[in-house]
Parts: sequence; C-alpha cells; structure tokens
Amino acid sequence: MPLSALQHYAYCPRQFALIHVDQQWAENRFTAEGQVLHRRANSGEAETRNDLHVARSVRLVSDRLRFCGVADVVEFHRAEEAGCELPDRSGRWQPYPVEYKRGHSKADDWDRVQLCAQAMALEEMLGVAVHEGAIFYGKPRRRERVSIGETLRETTIRMADEVHALYASGYLPAPEPGPKCDHCSLRGICLPDRKSVSDYLKRMFES
Repeated sequence: MPLSALQHYAYCPRQFALIHVDQQWAENRFTAEGQVLHRRANSGEAETRNDLHVARSVRLVSDRLRFCGVADVVEFHRAEEAGCELPDRSGRWQPYPVEYKRGHSKADDWDRVQLCAQAMALEEMLGVAVHEGAIFYGKPRRRERVSIGETLRETTIRMADEVHALYASGYLPAPEPGPKCDHCSLRGICLPDRKSVSDYLKRMFES
C-alpha cells in the first residue's frame, strides 16, 4: 500500500476508499498546487553541505506497517555516536525526514501520521532510531518540527491496521460532510448535488 494512502485515510476514510478501493480520482486547485510543490522537492538530486547531506525522492518500505513509498526529502545530519553509515561518506549520520505539503499546519494529525510512517520505515531500513522530522508547509513557507513520540507512533500503527482492513473489505464508508469536504477534489464524486443526481437518473431511465 502506498504511504500516501495512510494520509488519505487519516484525512477521511471515505476518501481513502474512493481513491484506493474504487480507483476514483479528480483534480482541483489544491491538488495541482500540491503537485507543483512536490515536483520541486522530488528532483531526485542529492547534495552535501558540511555536516548535512540532503537526499530527495528517497524510496521507503516498512514491513511492519506494510507500506511503501517515496519520501520528499530525507536530511542526514552528521552525528557523534548515534545514526547510520552512508555510502562513500565517513562517520555516522542521523536521518531526518521532511514532508512537503501545500497550505498550513493543521490541528489534526493527518500529515503527522504520514511523516511518522516515513520515520518508522527509515528506522527499519537503516537500523537507527528517528525521533524527529519536519513538515514544510507551502503557504507560510516554513517548517513544523514534529516529535515522533509514542502517542503518534501508536496512532500510526492503529491507522495502518485499519487501512489494510478497510482495503481488504472493499467497503465504502458513508460520507461525513464537514468543512474539510470543501478542499477535497473528490467532493463532486463523493457528495454530488441533488440536481446532478436527478439529471443522471432521468437520463438513465430515458435511455
């Protein structure tokens, strides 16, 4: 399952099912802005500046969570003792995932759960603890530091299990209309207005 599915589920289980079970998708201004921001981050290039190595478009996999995907950016900070080894670089390096999102920081943990899953994947792959990462938000153009603590880890593991169970069931949860629906590109598919539904049924019966 792609890592992005975890964020879709955290945002709205019905959105997750529409995208990953029913294979529905639609674009809007928000998804287009997000794609532009991610293209800038996901250049695939790497660079080293003194005690910082920056890797982009890093492929991740977690057997524990049963997810795979691509991290926008993983920074590796030179460490004294902890950390991992990197090819062709001396010393030890501490991984620090950075996820790019359009918009602003949110009170809910939708984005933090996705970042936590990336951190847990890095831990599995590199054999090193990852206690912090960051989310770069495009509107204020600043980072939010995120502590990868036990509460967030437990939430991420629980949601990962729920994602796999929902996918296996093939069930489409009922809609839960709310303010976040206004930003969802699938609103027209998920919550079509009554006039559209009436016109559709009329065409179906008349054909």
